Amino acid sequence: MRAFSAMLLPLLLTASAAAQEVPIVDEALAEIVPATEIDGGVASYYGNELAGNRTASGERFDPGQLTAAHRTLPFGSMVRVTNVATGDSVVVRINDRGPFAHGRVIDVSHAAAREIGLHRSGTARVKLALLADD
Repeated sequence: MRAFSAMLLPLLLTASAAAQEVPIVDEALAEIVPATEIDGGVASYYGNELAGNRTASGERFDPGQLTAAHRTLPFGSMVRVTNVATGDSVVVRINDRGPFAHGRVIDVSHAAAREIGLHRSGTARVKLALLADD
């Protein structure tokens, strides 16, 4: 048991350090984290043609990551986006500003759009909930 613990500790420390750089979104954890509904409206998603461009936070946009743009939430905020029509939800990390299209409340990455069934229609009515950052 002691040998197992000795092997596991460095892995946990490495995972902990990596998690501090870019938060890993865990849907199971997101279900038990306290959340505050903040608003709702129409969501859209970033196209793959923006891959590699710098976001407002300075990082490069990666359509495969679960990220989003919001006008006012602080960078790094974790938000649950729920498609009202299907009930599907995804947790995204805010790393950009926008959307700038009239009537939109959030732009999500392509990966996040696939998770909630938004990638086919391009837009959907959503509810947003800000996850507590304990």
